[in-house]
Amino acid sequence: MAKPLEHITILDLSRVLACPFASMILAELGATVIKVEQPGTGDETRSFEPRVEAPGGSESAYYMAFNRSKQSITVNLRSTEGQQIVRDLAAGVDVVIENFPVGTLKRYGLGPEALREINPRLVYLSCTGFGQTGPYAPRKGYDTVFQAMGGIMSLTGERGGGPVKPGLPVADLTSGLWAAIAVLSALQGRSTSGQGCHIDLSMFDAQVSLLTLAAARWFALHEVPPRMGTEHPGRVPSASFPASGGRWLHITASDQHWLPLCEVLGLAQWGAELELMTNAGRVRRRDEVMQRLTQAIAACERDTLCEALDAAGVPAGPIKSVDEVLSDPHVQARGMVASFDHPVIGQFSALPVPLRFDGWDDPSVGRPPLLGEHTSEVLEQRLGIDAQRVRELRELKAI
Repeated sequence: MAKPLEHITILDLSRVLACPFASMILAELGATVIKVEQPGTGDETRSFEPRVEAPGGSESAYYMAFNRSKQSITVNLRSTEGQQIVRDLAAGVDVVIENFPVGTLKRYGLGPEALREINPRLVYLSCTGFGQTGPYAPRKGYDTVFQAMGGIMSLTGERGGGPVKPGLPVADLTSGLWAAIAVLSALQGRSTSGQGCHIDLSMFDAQVSLLTLAAARWFALHEVPPRMGTEHPGRVPSASFPASGGRWLHITASDQHWLPLCEVLGLAQWGAELELMTNAGRVRRRDEVMQRLTQAIAACERDTLCEALDAAGVPAGPIKSVDEVLSDPHVQARGMVASFDHPVIGQFSALPVPLRFDGWDDPSVGRPPLLGEHTSEVLEQRLGIDAQRVRELRELKAI
């Protein structure tokens, strides 16, 4: 068998997180990804914390989390020779991914119009903070700025408290997923039309698109959802509860789960009240329901209660810390912790692409490249540049 994207080659001009995450997913689905990095320094995340220290040297775990299974070449995009290398490579690839500020690559002669003139079948994805058009297009931003402006931060936090950012870079990660979806969609369209396209992906747009249910409440009720901690605005109970010993669990129950939940907690007589049998009734009596459940759950040991709820068919689970998740037996059984061998730091753990195929090889975890590791190989094999010319380009600081 083979991997589904083995016929695809991607020229990745992106840095940091969102687009490198997208290109890593595509690489581990089989695509050949040629990552273009700045000579000398590379992707700025090569210097980011946290770092892995080993006898052979030090590497950024941040960089390694988003750049596995790629080739790395170093090209100076500000040099005429470097720009020509990118143009020559773009002539023979399927996809270009970039996340430079609006207009930057156009000034270098590497914008979508120039490269698609060379290669009409090229899928060219531009990922920017606010898109190629609109009043915010020139603005700069990072993950948390997009979370703030896109609404998710306003929805996150405890009742009566201030806004809180999620514990992961949600804007970056979800924008990376949208980028992967966009590339795959464009490639599928090209398979019938024969034509490439330019994709304008705004990280701000990506966050607005995630509002979904919050937007539906506004469209339907003109209600701005308040911050509710772990509670759900339209379902009771759906919240996290402290158990004995300071550990927490989360319960989300629909009508069919209500009586089994109450029975496990010793609240069957109260829970059988007619109004409480429906979600609408429980929403009306939210404060009472939450108080009774909180009191009952506080007297229970978390894991014992979770086992009882599982046996009763009530959707619930312990709130686990990262170390608990990564050592969870189900996570281990599903192969969601893998590893790669790195020439500097040795074996290092990684989270694989979470897809399983019947009919294709599953994604496999590869190692991230050393800076410029594949420069000579790519220039010689893909562009036919001989070793002497490669040395000259190094002397010109083009690579």
